[in-house]
Amino acid sequence: MSKETRLREEIVTVGRSLHMRGLSPGSSGNISARLDDGWLLTPTNACLGELDPGDIAKLDWEGNHLAGKPASKEAFLHHAVYAGREDSGAIVHLHCTHSAAVSCLDCLDPHSALPPLTPYFVMRVGRLPLVPYHRPGDPRLGEAISGLVGKHSAVLLANHGPLVSGKTLEAAGYAIEELEETAKLFLLLRQQPVRLLDEEQIEELRQTFGAQW
Repeated sequence: MSKETRLREEIVTVGRSLHMRGLSPGSSGNISARLDDGWLLTPTNACLGELDPGDIAKLDWEGNHLAGKPASKEAFLHHAVYAGREDSGAIVHLHCTHSAAVSCLDCLDPHSALPPLTPYFVMRVGRLPLVPYHRPGDPRLGEAISGLVGKHSAVLLANHGPLVSGKTLEAAGYAIEELEETAKLFLLLRQQPVRLLDEEQIEELRQTFGAQW
């Protein structure tokens, strides 16, 4: 089985899993994976729970459509991440409920929209910068994240949702799930005294697991 065939099938599997657990309502969200000769991206207006491997779009690095159905209109977001992070092998972008809810709050730290509540969030996601609002499909959104992705594997798009990259599709999927669970914890704990991880505890995660915080 070729790498491309394997990744097409893996995108279908991950998309179905995310959709079945309510993390990608309707036709929202998109998934991509890097190839040696370009990259794969889920089609526009596609339900992640009903993907067909052959329908997944293939693009080259100039944005030319090579195969499959037309790519998501948010292709430029994925391209900006791949251009800024050579170690990114896959990207997942969702409109999952709790992360999207957090992205609408007006009290967030733009440098780290979610605090270090758990070691797993620090390890799998790291600091989560908030990207100012742009309408869906606005190319300026790609420009806005291009200056962040070199230092961060995940960003939160204001009034929109999370965008997470990983070395593999599995890693990106696990990371965005961890982000969604942390967003849920954050909302549950609002108005309550919270004990965050301190700098010494975060440094231990850096030294032990290579956490980027």
